[in-house]
Amino acid sequence: MRYNALRIFKEALTGHKGWTPAWRDAEPQKNYDFIVVGGGGHGLATAYYLAKVYKKSRIALLERKWIGGGNVGRNTTIVRSNYMMHGNQPFYELSLKLWENLEQDLNFNAMMSQRGIINLFHNDAQRDAAIRRGNSILLHGSDAVILDKAGVKELYPFLNTESARFPIMGGLLQPRAGTARHDAVAWGYARGADQHGVDIIQNCEVTGFKIENGEVKGVETTRGDIMAPKIGVAVAGRSSEVMAKAGLRLPIESHVLQAFVTEGLKPILPGVITYGAGHFYISQSDKGGLVFGGNLDYYNSYAWRGNLPTVEEVVEEGISIFPNIARARVLRSWGGIMDMSMDGSPFIDQTPIKGLYFNGGWCYGGFKATPASGYCFAHLMATDTPHKVATALRLDRYKTGHMIDELGAGAQPNLH
Repeated sequence: MRYNALRIFKEALTGHKGWTPAWRDAEPQKNYDFIVVGGGGHGLATAYYLAKVYKKSRIALLERKWIGGGNVGRNTTIVRSNYMMHGNQPFYELSLKLWENLEQDLNFNAMMSQRGIINLFHNDAQRDAAIRRGNSILLHGSDAVILDKAGVKELYPFLNTESARFPIMGGLLQPRAGTARHDAVAWGYARGADQHGVDIIQNCEVTGFKIENGEVKGVETTRGDIMAPKIGVAVAGRSSEVMAKAGLRLPIESHVLQAFVTEGLKPILPGVITYGAGHFYISQSDKGGLVFGGNLDYYNSYAWRGNLPTVEEVVEEGISIFPNIARARVLRSWGGIMDMSMDGSPFIDQTPIKGLYFNGGWCYGGFKATPASGYCFAHLMATDTPHKVATALRLDRYKTGHMIDELGAGAQPNLH
């Protein structure tokens, strides 16, 4: 629904009492053609593209809590496609292209801001790796620019480029990257899916799968059994728990990743920066808060909280590169559960159970992958064939030796 300026002004003066819900809070039916388990960004995007692009109907999306209550509503909002490996780069480039048109597609302000991201390097080996990665990005048809120290200082004169321990030699810049408003993305996809007939069912936890003769028939939930011949699971950090209910074991570990936001400040950080001497990344939100994060916590966990040594590590890394943030006050931090695969790359694939599909293992790529993840997962569920940019994202790639070793794209769990 489109609103003009007069309507918005009227609502502001009358307590916003005239707004209607953005999507229906549907009651579950007994039977559907498709069920998507997980009401985060990937699940919402899957349901939306199933209905809009692939013209499917009788679709239910099941969320155990509420829409926007998981990782999609709490993340560091970075959007990029600066991946190197052939199995990843075309996928993330498709995602970035979908991001670039997302607001027009959804008719919803996702606050997409292509402010650029720079990955800093600090020694000769990192420089060579950045050049290799940049060349691979360019060969795949995306954008990348190598900057020397002078180029970095021109963009970010406040960085500590002359650090004795970690001097900044340059950086790999992707100008088209940036940030988007995380919860607005969830709301936009939810409204779009609802407008195309998807039943969005909240407070509906999947407690089991109905499987007969190797074929899925439906799910058991806290709101009763719901039947469908095709079920896609996209539940972020809970992947191993949910798929275990179908008797499947995944090549995934679940870890806590913490993030932080400071008090609102005047504009000081125009783009997104990642630190090559450790694992630290930072941007500034539209409200002025510095949003930053770093490495994983040191142990596997399903707890939605982190530990203090990681807080100390992240803050130390931030101050070492960006000393003036030492005076900023941190307002809050949070921990999200991350599916970490062993090679740093995700899965979008059919499972050994007919009609059951899996989407997970996103490591650090979850939010930025949202549009392409939903598009490719919808393609797989609708056609039973992988999308051309997701053919390598198979569950059996460790067994066959076709790993997509993108560990350099983000922190990884300990592999001992």
